Amino acid sequence: MTTLICDCNRTMPLAPDALGRVMGEPLAPHSLLCRREAGDYQQAIRGTDTVVVACTQETRLFEELGRATEGAVAPVRFVNIRETGGWSRDARHAMPKIAALLAAAHLPEPEPVATVTYRSAGRLLIIGPLDQAEAAAAMLDDVLEVTLFAPAPGQGAGRQTRRYPVIAGAIESLTGRLGAFELTWSQRNPIDLDLCTRCNACVAACPEGAIGLDYQVDLNRCTGHRDCTASCTVAGAIDFQRSPITAAESFDLVLDLGEQPQFVRHAPPQGYFTWRDRNPATLLRLREMVGEFDKPKFFDYKQSLCAHSRNEMEGCRACVDICSAQAISSDKHHQRIVVDPYLCVGCGACTTVCPSGALSYTYPRNGDQGLKLRTLLNTYSRAGGKDAVLLLHSQQAGQDLIEALGRAAQLGQASGVPANVIPVSLWHTASTGPDLWLSAIAWGASQIAVLLTDEEAPQYQEGLKAQMGIAQETLNGLGYTGHHLHLLNATDPAALDRELRLVAERAPAVPNETARFATAPEKRTTLSLALDHLIAWAPAREAEAIALPQGAPGLGAPFGAIAVNKDACTLCMSCVSACPANALKDNSQLPQLRFIESNCVQCGLCEKTCPEDAIALVPRLLLSDQRKQAVVLNEAQPFHCIRCNKAFGTQKGVDAMLQRLGGHSMFQGAALERLKMCGDCRVIDMYSSSDEARITDL
Repeated sequence: MTTLICDCNRTMPLAPDALGRVMGEPLAPHSLLCRREAGDYQQAIRGTDTVVVACTQETRLFEELGRATEGAVAPVRFVNIRETGGWSRDARHAMPKIAALLAAAHLPEPEPVATVTYRSAGRLLIIGPLDQAEAAAAMLDDVLEVTLFAPAPGQGAGRQTRRYPVIAGAIESLTGRLGAFELTWSQRNPIDLDLCTRCNACVAACPEGAIGLDYQVDLNRCTGHRDCTASCTVAGAIDFQRSPITAAESFDLVLDLGEQPQFVRHAPPQGYFTWRDRNPATLLRLREMVGEFDKPKFFDYKQSLCAHSRNEMEGCRACVDICSAQAISSDKHHQRIVVDPYLCVGCGACTTVCPSGALSYTYPRNGDQGLKLRTLLNTYSRAGGKDAVLLLHSQQAGQDLIEALGRAAQLGQASGVPANVIPVSLWHTASTGPDLWLSAIAWGASQIAVLLTDEEAPQYQEGLKAQMGIAQETLNGLGYTGHHLHLLNATDPAALDRELRLVAERAPAVPNETARFATAPEKRTTLSLALDHLIAWAPAREAEAIALPQGAPGLGAPFGAIAVNKDACTLCMSCVSACPANALKDNSQLPQLRFIESNCVQCGLCEKTCPEDAIALVPRLLLSDQRKQAVVLNEAQPFHCIRCNKAFGTQKGVDAMLQRLGGHSMFQGAALERLKMCGDCRVIDMYSSSDEARITDL
């Protein structure tokens, strides 16, 4: 282990000796590691051990130094201790946090995840007024193969010189993603743009001015005199009798200049760009999107755990409803959901609201994320830190905001990130949920704060709020007073500064003992481990169960019980076959309906499937060990076959069947009696009865 720290020209009050004791290595003080003391960096990277450099400001310079240093083979990682705490007003008390950040940087890299590959040949579709579309195309056509689409007449004049293929009409659909967009449009323009020579004779001939230099006819202004047709006798490009046709074409990229985007979802597909702000960076990104591109496959899906549907009956659809990229769809026929990895943007919201853990996040995986949080909290505690707050933020806007706050603190314009607030960077803030939040409380965190900026879709905020509400009610129900979980909405450093100060000053109740369990790959297992620890060290348990809010799966409680109306239930066991979580069980020896509460995900499939409407959901957290044991919800006396005396059903079920079928003409006399027989005896009786007609008698 090699760690290099720098107080950045003595602007941070670092304590190398104290940090070194926690890290288990001597730490040399530096003030200009990126300049005068760069030799120490070059010496360190000549080894084979991972080198952690406590600076992100000069990452590029250090990388260049590494390439220029002979024998530099050590892996190098960079961690920010400056804006995250070293520049705060209470920086002198931030050594435990800095030690935690350094320790987390030394963790091994997570195992690589599967990737998704896009292939783009550079076929670009630009949608919008011709003059604007041609101006954009002129900045891209040296790299990309451009086609223009004019969606309506009268929206800009095209150039006389035809430089790009132009199509026009009404867009019927635009679907797909990078490398595989499909445009379908209806061509109603009387002017065939392929035949049109742009001689402008029709424009001059039209007395209503219904034809512009985009060479489309505005049919609302056209009175039908057809002077334009007469002016185009040689080219024959104008035909008002031409029937509208539907056409389709494929593209790799789309640049949409329209006021109303073709994709209105919060997270449009990769390869689709809008340019209403005229930001040059958009065109630069487009120019780079030719070739093959890999991105992580952000999720794993286990259909066997999915509570979406059984027997084409829909239960949980939390992931379908929350996805801002519309990457998840229902496939009730096959009892599953379908996730398009090409549309998935990696927000992880689906995994957060998934009650069963059928969808799990892989970037990083649950185990790797848990290890990082546990390392941060354990190191912070060993260094003497108290009341740790984990600040979960995105790698994009969230990180930018924290760095801006750090700079403001250095200039005396803000307090900065408090000493007990530990920033944790995530690909997306919606990717963690109650399993990791409650685990972090068990590992020693006093609070969890999730920083929301303007990146998150509205449904993400709703989902996070619901999940936090359930987790907070669980903690308070166990006697952990105070507020442990927070959503911080901030878009500027001043707002973030205020929010963090309020959070840092709180000290809610936490377990007296720190948990030692490791995060399991399965969400439900991790959640169970966290709850076991929190229940074991609960300050107060006034009731045997904590009532939790009921709601749609993903917004309501992810665990609970079911109530069975014993008078209505006939023990048909339809609910057992519908349960995706193995929470409901039968008994092969006796007519019993059994239930394991810790397995229940409150998906509601049992309630919807029950033909007697005898089941109701009871969202709660049972605090006793009984939640992990099978309990009998209903049982009945077995009904015995009247012929062989074998038990084959319940007395109540057979009575109900006899009552419902007794008046039917097909179930009279001996036929009604056969309903009281087991399957084997029923067949024997039919073939041995002299009253039954046989096919051989015909």
